[in-house]
Parts: sequence; structure tokens; C-alpha cells
Amino acid sequence: MLVLVVAHLGVAALVPLLAPRLGRAAWAVAALPPLATLVWAFTRAGRVLDGEPQHESLAWVPALGLRLDVRLDPLSLLMVLIVSGIGALVLAYGAYYYRGRDAGREAGWLLAFAGVMLGLVIADHLLLLYTFWELTTVVSFLLIAGRRPDTERRRAAEQALLTTVLGGLTMLLGLIMLGRAGDSYRLSELIADPPRGGYVPVALVLILVGAFTKSAQMPFHSWLPVAMVAPTPVSAYLHAAAMVKAGVYLVARLAPGFADVAPWRLLVLTAGLTTMVLGAWRALREKDLKRLLAWGTISELGMLIALLGAGTRTAAVAGAVMLLAHALFKSSLFMVTGVIDHQAGTRDLRRLSRLGARLPATCAVAVLAAASMAGLPPLLGFIGEEARYDAFLHGGVAGVPWTPLALFAGSVLTVALSARYLWGAFAAKPGLPDTPARRPAAAFLAPAAVPAALGAALGLLPGVTDGLTGPYADAYQPPAGDKPYHLALWHGFTWVLGLSVLTLLLGLAMHLGRRGMAAFRSSLPRLPDAQGGYRASIRGLGAFAISFTRVTQVGSLPFYLTVVLATVVLLSFVTLLSGASPTGHVDLWRSWTELAPAAIVLGAALAATMIRHRLAAVLLTGAVGYGVACLFVARDALDLALTQFLVESLTLVVVVLVLRRLPPRFTPESPSARGRWVRAAVALATGTLVAVFALVATQARRDGSDAPDYARHLAETGSENAVNAIIVDFRALDTLGEISVLLVTAIGVVSLVRVWGGEDAEPGQTAPVTGPQEPPVYARDQPPERSPAARWDQPRQHWLPGVAERPGAERSVAMEVLTRVLFPSILVFSVFLLFFGHYGPGGGFAGGLVAGQAFVLRYLVGGRTDLGLVAPIDPGIVAGGGLVLAAGTGLVPLAFGGEPLSATTWLHVSTSLSFDIGVYVLVVGVILKLLSAAEGARA
Repeated sequence: MLVLVVAHLGVAALVPLLAPRLGRAAWAVAALPPLATLVWAFTRAGRVLDGEPQHESLAWVPALGLRLDVRLDPLSLLMVLIVSGIGALVLAYGAYYYRGRDAGREAGWLLAFAGVMLGLVIADHLLLLYTFWELTTVVSFLLIAGRRPDTERRRAAEQALLTTVLGGLTMLLGLIMLGRAGDSYRLSELIADPPRGGYVPVALVLILVGAFTKSAQMPFHSWLPVAMVAPTPVSAYLHAAAMVKAGVYLVARLAPGFADVAPWRLLVLTAGLTTMVLGAWRALREKDLKRLLAWGTISELGMLIALLGAGTRTAAVAGAVMLLAHALFKSSLFMVTGVIDHQAGTRDLRRLSRLGARLPATCAVAVLAAASMAGLPPLLGFIGEEARYDAFLHGGVAGVPWTPLALFAGSVLTVALSARYLWGAFAAKPGLPDTPARRPAAAFLAPAAVPAALGAALGLLPGVTDGLTGPYADAYQPPAGDKPYHLALWHGFTWVLGLSVLTLLLGLAMHLGRRGMAAFRSSLPRLPDAQGGYRASIRGLGAFAISFTRVTQVGSLPFYLTVVLATVVLLSFVTLLSGASPTGHVDLWRSWTELAPAAIVLGAALAATMIRHRLAAVLLTGAVGYGVACLFVARDALDLALTQFLVESLTLVVVVLVLRRLPPRFTPESPSARGRWVRAAVALATGTLVAVFALVATQARRDGSDAPDYARHLAETGSENAVNAIIVDFRALDTLGEISVLLVTAIGVVSLVRVWGGEDAEPGQTAPVTGPQEPPVYARDQPPERSPAARWDQPRQHWLPGVAERPGAERSVAMEVLTRVLFPSILVFSVFLLFFGHYGPGGGFAGGLVAGQAFVLRYLVGGRTDLGLVAPIDPGIVAGGGLVLAAGTGLVPLAFGGEPLSATTWLHVSTSLSFDIGVYVLVVGVILKLLSAAEGARA
């Protein structure tokens, strides 16, 4: 089963590449995975329907108990048949619908959606289900938004994304609560032995919120009609058969175990039947055929939520039948609408007239599908309608007496909207000329005809339909003394049959009296506008954000720092003081050698707060860092000391480069006396907090130190340096997160500099220079070429290839010669630190910093052009490549059930070396990126 999901995603990635060569045949390639899944599902159907579910499990992170659990049971089998069958038909339909260069992209994303939807319906783990749930949201956003800058489509995609993501996050909280309450995240185990009491009702409410947003239940429904701006194949698949069914599927999956838990039944019946009635009522106002179908879909999704969430066997049978019937007739009607739009150029029913005569085959398909939607015998919709009436009349649903009336009203309105669709699309309208339309190709109409024909066939074969849908309903027990309900075309003259006939008659009467109904509808108060509410909430959120930003973002860095530090102090100090107090002996220092660095740190920090010159303040801050490094040396923490020295040196250089754009002194305006006292108090409180925290942390340890464990397992890493082993072996995932933050920070710095100082220039991009356009190139054994045009007081030789752009007054021969000699030596030393880190002080981070110092030196002496000659690669590619290498080394084993940084048995080199190299490359790329930002600030 997992192989099928991977096959969908793999082929989806290839289809856009194949489309330019294969043309329309690329859609046939895209349809192969869904077709293969459909065939596979039919081969497993016999055993699954006989009560033998298929289960697969793949270890993901065994240490955390995470596994990829998938399961095929009667409900998931039904959904797999719908997802794969309709998916294959829509992909075949898209071959004739789409034109132009975007066709391959659309085919790929439709196939990718089929893959993630397949994963959702077979997932047997709550977190795996949520992962696929959100993937469907992301892919649907891309399908609705499209590639071209269409503002209306982008807004619709954003609304769908915001609504479903917020619901999904709410659902995630409920899933976690439910998993913890049941002591298992396996869906099958939770349904077999459902937890009770505690916070289970709260968890179920949160889960239902997610299901309601995904399946467009009121009041979360407004995103679905807006999404009709998407192409018709997207609507036919996502908004008829797949995505909107995700919430319905989740309700159907959980109902056997939790339908009796309050307030489950009340919520699903109220939300579902209210949505059914109001959605169908709203559909009767629509003039656009797709929007009419969209509101009809909202109505029918409400009916499915009510049936599948009711928690009785008859309701489950009716829900399963209508789940299948709705997928068939609604996907067919959406595709027919696309054919009409494609061939006639419009889908506005006010402009369509006598289309049935011009497109008779299309009209026949639409009549067959709409008749099933209306519940006409002998179609599948009729069987489902009788089953749902039976479920709410005497199928065991108790406690909600108004449900039969709501179901009846919704069914009548569904008949009316079915008639409105056929009349609007194909009937002759007085005063309108015949709509010109070309007859579609048979291959274009065939995908719409297949589900309509299946709806008729399954209606004529109720035994087959009962065998497909009944096993899911067997999870419920019928009411005591009643026989299990079975599907049939004829149950005799019953109240259910009478209601079905009355439903058809009243629905047709509503359509025939549509003018009077329109007048009656206009006399009623308008329902609350959910779309207007969404827009108002977005505007209100934006206004609140602006107001909040205006108050909090005052443009003062000291103010921001004061607020942050004061918040830390207020939130932490009480907790620390109320906790364990330090006990026992505290060593303030181990030797007298620590006093001198401590004095340097304190003196430099105090002087930095009083100095008014920016450069002097930066140098004093650097002295604080160097003093801390000396303290590390005194404590024998050589790795920390080396890193601290290198970071301070690099920071000093970068900050000094930035200082070129700032005044030499701080702003002459001094804060008020009150402001100075507030800042001093916050600074003193912060320092005290850090000191108290250090004392409490060292004395309040409950468990023993992890150091002996690290030392005991050090030999397993092949390392003699415990610090490096912790960074790249024991805690490699932590390091991966830290270097990711480092890269993101560098990108943020560069972005700020671009806004502030103009576009930055990458080291590999040389700017116009005043000197020679092509600096002299010479071999190693040849002396540097002389510059005959140079003045007597300017250097006459180019010791570095790129210094020709720099004026003579900014050049130093001594520094050029020294840089030429030291640059390769520093790089070699950085590589030595990289490899030596496993055995002594060093590692990828320290080595990268040393290499960065070499490039900084080259930049300071030779300028941007010279740096571009020795580092001609885009710094972003360098940094990103390092992150990819480190992440690949650390995370790829997880995909195969291994552990992070698993050793390679056939390679006698520590796998963590690759991780360290990734860190090294990333640090070098970040430094080059910062140098480019400094150049941008200088420009």
C-alpha cells in the first residue's frame, strides 16, 4: 500500500518533465498509478469484505514509537475505489480540457493529490493521517491558485488554505489528546477499545471542528463556492470526490467507537442537517452552473456527515451508499459542466438555451447523473434515499426528533436544484437565442459518462452495492429485535416509499414554481453571509495587526531590548525563587588564573556601557568575548575556547564593516534620568537572574550527569573528542536544527541589508571598476607583472589578482603579500581542523570559521572583485549545499528505518564526517553571504 502512494508521488514528479515530449499522452501516463491502485483494490476486495483487513507497518523512528501504519478495511476500501477510480477518470478528462504549457504541471499536481488522498484513507496512525491531511491542503492550494498571477484564484486558494489549516491545527490537538487518552495512536486500536471519560469529549469536539472545515460544514463552508474559480477537473476531483470527503471519512472512521459519547451525535446531526437544508436552499439562487453544484455539494456533504456520524447501522448503510453515489453523480456533473463551458464558452444558465438539442449526448449523461442526485429509481441515488429515510424514521437514531423533517426538507430541495441544473444547462428559454456549441469529442465526454453509468448499474444491482457498503455498517449492531437493513429496489408499499415519491413531487413543484419561490425567497430575511464574515475577519485581523505593530514597534532598539529582558526577568525570577534554592558548597573559581580573565570581562563590559564611540564600544565588546574564551581555557574547555575566539574575531570584522555606514559616535541625545535608571535596573535584574539561574541549575540537579554515559559510549563513535562526538554523533539532530537557524539568520540579515543599503553584490559578481578591466594573470613561477602607469607613491605590483579595482591609497603591499602567502595556508589549516575535530579541538564549525577568516582577509585586502575570483560560487548555493549534505547524512537513514547518522558498514570512515563537512560548508557559505551583505551596506 505504501508502494502505491510512493508510485503516485514519483510519477507525479515525472509527468511535468514528460509533458513537453508526450503531449496529451502525458495524461495517460499520469492515469496509470490510479488505475493500478484500482485494480489492486479489486484484487483485495474479496478478503477485505469478508472480514480480513490488510495491514502494513514500516518502522520510521522506533526509538520514538513512530511507525508508518496503513490498513485496508471495508471503509478505506470504499474510499480507495472512489479516490483511484474518479482520479483516473479526471486525469483522462484533463487530457482534453487543458491546453498550453501548464497542462503537465496540472496533471502532476492532480496525480500528487491522488497519492496523498490515498495515503489519508489508508492511514492507521493518527499522526500519519494528519500528515496526509495537511498535504491534501497544500496540494489543493497549488491546484486552486494555479501558476499564473490570477488574483481571484489566489484569493480563493488562500481562503481555502486558511480555513482548512486552522481546522487542521485544531484537529491535531484533538488527535493528540485522543491518542494520549487511549494510550495508542493506532486508529484501529482506538476504535476497537475506545477510551471514555476525561478529556475525550473535548478531543472529539476538536476533531469534529477539523472535519467540518475540511468538508465545508456551516459555518466553515464559504471557501468551497469561492474555490469554483479553479479549473473544472480540479473541482470534479477535489470538490466532489476526494478532498471534501476527507472530513466525511474521518467522521465515518471514528463514529463506530465514539458516536455514543456526548456531544458527538448532537454536533454531527445539527451541523450536518443544517448544512444540508441551507446549502440546498442557497443553491437555488445561483446562476453559475459550477457554483450551483458547489452549493449542492455543501448540502450533500452535510447529509453524509449526519448519516455517517449518527452511529447506527442503517444510517451507516445509507451513508456508505450515498458516499459512493455522491462521488459518482457529482463528479459526472462537474465534468459535464466543464464540457459545456469548453464547448459553449459559458456556464451562466442565463445565457444557455436549447443546448440539449445541440449536445444530446452531453445532455443524456447529465440527465442520468442529475436523476441519481434527485433520487429517481432505479438509480443508486434512489436506493440511498430510501436507506436514509429508513435510518431516521426507524433506524435507531434517538434523541433528536427533528431530524426526519430536516432530512425531508433537504431532500426536496436537492430534487429542486437537480431540476434547476438540467433546466439551466439544456432547456430552451423564452427570449434567448440558441446557444452555439460544438459537439465534444467522444473521449472528452466519456470520463463524465462512466460514473453516471456506474450509478445506474449499481442501482440496478442492489445486491452488489449492499455487498460493497454493508461490511462497513456491520461495525454497528442493529436495534434489538430488528433485522439488519439491506439495500433493495423494492421494499414494498411503505412510509419510506411514500416519502420518496412525495420528495420528488414537491421538488419538481418547487422548480416549476421557481418564479413564485424566488419572490418568496426574496421576502425572507437573508441568511448571515459567511463570505462577508470571512472578509471582515481578515480585514479586522489586518487592522489589529497594524494597530498592535504601531504600539509595539516604536523603532527603538533599546526599547525592544528592555521589553525582552524585562519579560524574561518577570517570567523567570518568581519561578526560580519559588523552586529549589542552592545548597551546599559553591566554587566561585577553581584557580587564581580565572580572576584575570574575569576582571577583563567585567571591566570591558562596564566600559562598553559608558563609551560614546561606536568602534571603541565594539572593540570593548570583543574584549568581553575574548575574556570569556580565556575563562574557557582556564577551565580546560579548549573546544569552546577555540570556537569563542573564532566567533569573536569574525564578529568584530563584520560589525566593523557595517560601522562604515553609521556615525562614529552614538546619538548625542541621552535618555532621561528615569530612562537610564529603568535600563540600569533591567540590566542588573537580568545579570542577577543569570547568576541565580546558574547557581540553582548546578545545585538542583535531580538525576546524575550524562557525562559518564557519553564517556562510556565514546568508543562507539570512533572519536577521541567528547565535545565533537556530542555535536555530530550523540546530538546531531540538535546541531542540524542549530545550523538551520544559522542559515535562516544569515538570509534575514542579507534581506535587511538589501532593504536598507540597496541590492547586495555577491562575491562572484564583480562591479564596474576604475582600474584595468582584466587583472593580469600569471603563473606561479613568474613574478607579478608591473604596472607602468602607476604613480611613484602607489604600489607598482598586483600581488592579488583582484586588487586592480582599488585606488592606490587604499592598498597595502605588505598586506597583499601577507594575504597571498597566508590565504592557502589558512584554508589548509581549516581543513586540518575539520578532520582533526574527531580527535582533538576543532570540527566542522571551527574549521568553517577559520576558512571564513581567510575569505574575510581576502575581502579586506583585495576587495569584492578579488574575493569573487577566489570564491566564484553563489554563497547561497554553498550554504544551502552544506545544509543539504548535513541533513542528508543525518536524516536519510530515518527514511529506511535506521537511526540518524547510522554508520555505513562498508565504509571505514565515520558517517559523522559527512555531517561535519556539511557544517563546514554551511559556515563558509554563511560568511560569504555576510560579506556580500557588508558590501551591500557599503554601496
